Amino acid sequence: MMPLSHVPLLNHKVYDAPSIFTPVNLLREARRQKGLAEASIPQVCILDPDGDLAQYLVDTGQAHRHPHWACYHTRLYAFTLDGVEYGILPQAVGASFAVLVAEELFACGCELLISITSAGQILALGQPPYFVLIEKALRDEGTSYHYLPPSDYSHLQPTLLSALEPMLSLASRPIFRGTTWTTDAPFRETETAIDAARAAGILGVEMEASALYAFAQTLRRNVVCFAHITNQMGSIEGDFEKGEAQGSLDALEVIQLTTQALLGEKAE
Repeated sequence: MMPLSHVPLLNHKVYDAPSIFTPVNLLREARRQKGLAEASIPQVCILDPDGDLAQYLVDTGQAHRHPHWACYHTRLYAFTLDGVEYGILPQAVGASFAVLVAEELFACGCELLISITSAGQILALGQPPYFVLIEKALRDEGTSYHYLPPSDYSHLQPTLLSALEPMLSLASRPIFRGTTWTTDAPFRETETAIDAARAAGILGVEMEASALYAFAQTLRRNVVCFAHITNQMGSIEGDFEKGEAQGSLDALEVIQLTTQALLGEKAE
């Protein structure tokens, strides 16, 4: 087995050094090429890796494409819920893609980023679907190691966790708090890896949270990740069911409660 010192992922990391390539510069050139004016995006943004929530909002006429989003790879949509304007970015799947667009969102005026991603059940807390507010995420991906030194987990900021605690009992669909496993290879979830995750008390497996939390800690950004436990990794018939409107109504409730808990009057 190759010694850790020879694993390229862990080499040449200087964690307090600035990056040469920045989202601000990338977006400057994208605006120039696309002829877009510089303008802020909504204060609260949502990452929707599955894309079901964004599609629901577009199909029901609630969301429209944001005219000033300059990203080369994605589309940002805007919608209003209970008087708060949100941006929602669909189909940014996986740690590296999620952090790439998170960097760009905060560079454009986002102040709070909420990620709601489908996840596979590891330790059962009930019959899916239900939500888990991710307190910490196992770092089984590569992106987080460019932001933080090696460790087992990335963590939700304690101040955000404290502020969110009261809202967990308010949602129609159960919201638990706990640990997930972030992988960047979903089709390599072996029996050995799943058993180890279960033994560690991990509730679900997803693809973004550990990297988003590492990014948030390093750059002091407000990021909250939820796992929408919707499946048992295809191991049963009739898996991957999210509920009414592909879980969109439940997700909107979680988003609304999160915003109220963290921004309060500022979001009204």
